[in-house]
Amino acid sequence: MALLPKFFVRNTVVLIAGVISSVIAIIYILSLRVDSFNFFRIMDLKTIDSRFLIRGDIIPGPEVVMAVIDEKSIDKEGRWAWPRSKIAALVDKLSAAGAKVIAFDIGFHEPEDQRVVQAIEQIQKKCAGLAHCKDQFHPFLEKLKSEADNDRLLATAIKQAKAKVVLGWFFHVGEDVNKLAYLNESEKKQKQEDIRFSKYAYTHLANPNIEPNLKYIVEIFPEPVLAMLSDAAGHTGYFNFRPDEDGLVRWLETVLAYNGQLYAPLSLKALSAYFDKPLYLEIGDDGRTLFTCIGDRICIPTDEKGRMMINYRGEDRLFPQFSVTDILNDKVPADELKDRIVIVGATAIGTFDLVATPFSPVFPGPCIHANVIDSILREDFLDPADYFRLIDLFIILFCGLALGLILSRVGMIPGAISSILLMGGYLYFCQKLFVNFGYVLSVVYPILTIVLIYISITAYQYFGETAKKRFIQNTFSKYLAPTVVKQLIDSPDKVVLGGEQRDITAFFSDVQGFTTISEKMSPPALVELLNEFLTEMTDIILKHEGLVDKFEGDAIIAFFGAPNVLPNNAQTAVSASLEMQTRLITLRERWQERGWPELRMRVGLNTGPAVVGNMGSKSRMSYTMMGDTVNTAARLEGVNKVYGVYLLIGESTRSRLDSNIVCREIDSINVVGKLTAITIFEPLGLQEAVSAEKLETVAQYAKGLAAYRSRDWSNAADHFKQALDMTPDDGPSKTMLKRVEEYQQNPPPPDWNGAFTMSSK
Repeated sequence: MALLPKFFVRNTVVLIAGVISSVIAIIYILSLRVDSFNFFRIMDLKTIDSRFLIRGDIIPGPEVVMAVIDEKSIDKEGRWAWPRSKIAALVDKLSAAGAKVIAFDIGFHEPEDQRVVQAIEQIQKKCAGLAHCKDQFHPFLEKLKSEADNDRLLATAIKQAKAKVVLGWFFHVGEDVNKLAYLNESEKKQKQEDIRFSKYAYTHLANPNIEPNLKYIVEIFPEPVLAMLSDAAGHTGYFNFRPDEDGLVRWLETVLAYNGQLYAPLSLKALSAYFDKPLYLEIGDDGRTLFTCIGDRICIPTDEKGRMMINYRGEDRLFPQFSVTDILNDKVPADELKDRIVIVGATAIGTFDLVATPFSPVFPGPCIHANVIDSILREDFLDPADYFRLIDLFIILFCGLALGLILSRVGMIPGAISSILLMGGYLYFCQKLFVNFGYVLSVVYPILTIVLIYISITAYQYFGETAKKRFIQNTFSKYLAPTVVKQLIDSPDKVVLGGEQRDITAFFSDVQGFTTISEKMSPPALVELLNEFLTEMTDIILKHEGLVDKFEGDAIIAFFGAPNVLPNNAQTAVSASLEMQTRLITLRERWQERGWPELRMRVGLNTGPAVVGNMGSKSRMSYTMMGDTVNTAARLEGVNKVYGVYLLIGESTRSRLDSNIVCREIDSINVVGKLTAITIFEPLGLQEAVSAEKLETVAQYAKGLAAYRSRDWSNAADHFKQALDMTPDDGPSKTMLKRVEEYQQNPPPPDWNGAFTMSSK
């Protein structure tokens, strides 16, 4: 039967692990399909960013270079946008240098300003009727018009270039469409017609009998290249990048659909031109894209939405970047451009072609195309295939159940170590797969599974232990001090026979005339009175973190400063004692209404070193205190009777009190069992709580005490009488006045040191 609880606990732990793993697996599935679960999806994407940064840079191949419109180019060539004649000159320069492909990450969507051309045409019309003008100036005007038509100059440069030119365009998405309200229907229709040219769309499907699923790849409205330029170019591709929810670009959509046609991005079109191979789409049985292939050379793995995860090589400066102005002015060696794919784009601040990527929040858009092209050329892909989702689910469930089995058999610390090792091992495994094979496994969900299972099972085990400890505490607190019970629960190895020396304040109290009181009350009433008194006083001691050692009838024995450490146990003990005396005033009013006697309590306190600990026999022990400090406190409790007060403290206690507590020096006494005289004090209360009359009484008493010690009996008597005039019931003044009168008749011996010798304990 003893094995049954352990078996039950182990199975409960495994069950908790299984439930949490299943819930996380469901959340993972939902995050792939439901936008409201995108928080975890974003966190997972952040872990991919971290994997990039841990991996570091990958040096790209030599095939891709950048012709950048940077700050230097703008300073030298004039503000952006430049006239297309300058772009035509760039095409001529790159083509002459032997570039194989020129890909423009720049849009040429609208005609350039034609006012100069229109002015020349007006002049031609005027000259048409004049024979000498027609013969002499018409060829010149035609030449001038040709040179002024920058769109035609660029189209001619593209058409005559030896390099293959790929022009960029884009789709309007989201709110951008609202900005097209200025277009009339014919203009919109013209844009729709312009992108139907074959150079825009995919023309080859690996499996043409399967209808593509356009649900995930549909776009809204095109912004095509100017027809004159697209006619001249051999290829065009869109340069859209759709960022994730956190604003970072991590994907290239290898296919987008519009009006039933499928379109390719700029980077893939550039590669198609580079290899002189058409682009193929391989469609799965469900109609979703599986691969985008460049002829029979390279197939690019994509997810179900036709997206390729971009395997960034690193910082944007990894690719050679040449200022366009240097190319235009023949400052770039032809060898740097020959047989290269040259991506032309803007990188200058203020050109707005900057996006956020895992490597930088400000990353030039043209460099993303370079990263895509280089990773495809190297066939260095990050594989986001669907079957990895199944692997993720398996890992979530495996990690959960494995950790559950471990935690069901080990304690909290080994469990924490096991959890950390499992997390660290999985993170290392994911990083290795990412770097060496391009496999992208989920990190957030397995780690979340491990963390939640560890926290949940630890909490389950902790609260189970807490319930046991609470049972022990509730049971034994009735017999032992709560602090001792706590020590027993928290550190059972410390509960041994023996003790240690600690600095404490010992507390002894006794009820004045309790024997007489007990004789006048019935036993039930006496027990009720005593229990109420002890409960109220004990609560105050515990409130001030004192430890009640024992009750001896009506007497309370306690101490402050062990086993817990109190910064100033003397101050705490005096504060508790004053509060107890104040509380007794209220209790006496209550007892008077019941017809019960009014209890008054004498307290003695003393501070100093004492031995505290579990003392007794091996079969029964008590956490208590021993030593001279303790004995002195016990004597001081009895001394209260001599001076008619209810709270006395030793000099060691008085020296540790702050000035806010008013104390008066009562006397110096020789107690039984001690050779050295003790100076005793009476704490009266906080400075603001002591009346002016009481303070004046204390002052007169102090003068009387000084005269008393100087054997000036007459002067001492006068001051004690003045103290009694202000406070007629002042016990110390009565005692000292009586003693002075006795010394006036029978003076003490010549060697008298001013201390009064107590005749009993």
